[in-house]
Amino acid sequence: MKRGIVAFVMISGKLTKRAVEKLGPGRHGDGNGLYLVVDPSGARRWIVRVTVKGQRNRQGKPLRTDFGLGGADIVTLQEARSRALEFRRLAKQGLNPRYNAKKEIPTFEEIARQVHIDRLPTWKNDKHGQQWINTLRDYAFPKLGHLPVDGIGQPEVLACLSPIWTAKPETARRLMQRMRVVLEVAKSKGFRQGENPVNEVKNADVLPKVKAKVRHHSAMPWQEVPAFYADVRKRSAMAAKALMFTCLAGARTGEVLGMRWKEIDFDDNLWTCPANRMKTDLEHRVPLTDEMLSIIEPLKALNSEFVFEGQKRNRPLSNMAMLMLLRRMKIEGVTVHGFRSTFRDWASEYAHAPREIAEMSLAHRIGSAVEQAYARSDLLEKRRELLIKWSEFVSGSQGS
Repeated sequence: MKRGIVAFVMISGKLTKRAVEKLGPGRHGDGNGLYLVVDPSGARRWIVRVTVKGQRNRQGKPLRTDFGLGGADIVTLQEARSRALEFRRLAKQGLNPRYNAKKEIPTFEEIARQVHIDRLPTWKNDKHGQQWINTLRDYAFPKLGHLPVDGIGQPEVLACLSPIWTAKPETARRLMQRMRVVLEVAKSKGFRQGENPVNEVKNADVLPKVKAKVRHHSAMPWQEVPAFYADVRKRSAMAAKALMFTCLAGARTGEVLGMRWKEIDFDDNLWTCPANRMKTDLEHRVPLTDEMLSIIEPLKALNSEFVFEGQKRNRPLSNMAMLMLLRRMKIEGVTVHGFRSTFRDWASEYAHAPREIAEMSLAHRIGSAVEQAYARSDLLEKRRELLIKWSEFVSGSQGS
């Protein structure tokens, strides 16, 4: 019993669980060399300061060293005290804890998957979140996923990047960014020290220069659109209706397929696409022309949540449905997204529309950040006029 009481006293301290959660930036002592360090960012980690018996630093003074014990969101107060006690015992015996303490360092994959979970609420959609972890799963985990996160340096980073650096430059760039984030999080949690090896590799220019190729979506010449539209109009499939609407609205595939009836104002003939489905993260208003209304109004009879319902009830059309329709129509070398470029060319070459009107119709940001801040109007009515002309051109109601 007496030994148990002594052990309890040795791992008690000044801090409480609530204090660990609430204390502001700074270094907060628990006693016996244990400190809670709270960064200005709010990140919390444990360190223990010990003096190794019989060992001296370069100035000949007793060797006093700080050791990280892990992040406070993973290592509890009692666990930190227990680890600090182990470090003090080793130091008292003249053993440097850096080389003799039992470490419980998570692997790169463990940290990466936790980062992915922590950031789930921030992804624009599930697809983006899955792409983030899939890049690491395919190119990083096979080579360093099993390694303790504090044992990863430049050679390990290069082993992941080098095989795809020139063959898949865009994927390699994303992999580099995501590896850097994982290692930064590991450092903030107290599992790493020193410079991020991803930054070191990038700054050292040890990888060859790769000129990024601009990839354009294949677009149909605007002169061919009326004939194409007339062909699509003969089809009754939901994909055909979605494709016609997408072409007329100059919208992106995801914006159209995710469209819900509650986003449409039939009194003002207006579709408001919410920010979370826009590439710019800004709400976008799309004027609805008579031709666009003639496509969607009959679909109200389906009584679905989505305007363009897929094969499953109250679920949107597949994002491949429109592309597959193009392929069935033998329209080669053209993408659905390419119709945005088609509209832009028509607006410039045929309609002679002002640049800002055409760009805003495509939900593009125009001008500098300062200009955007002062641009209070989205030029809705001018955009409505342009889309009416486009609808009339495409549908052939006023000829070409």
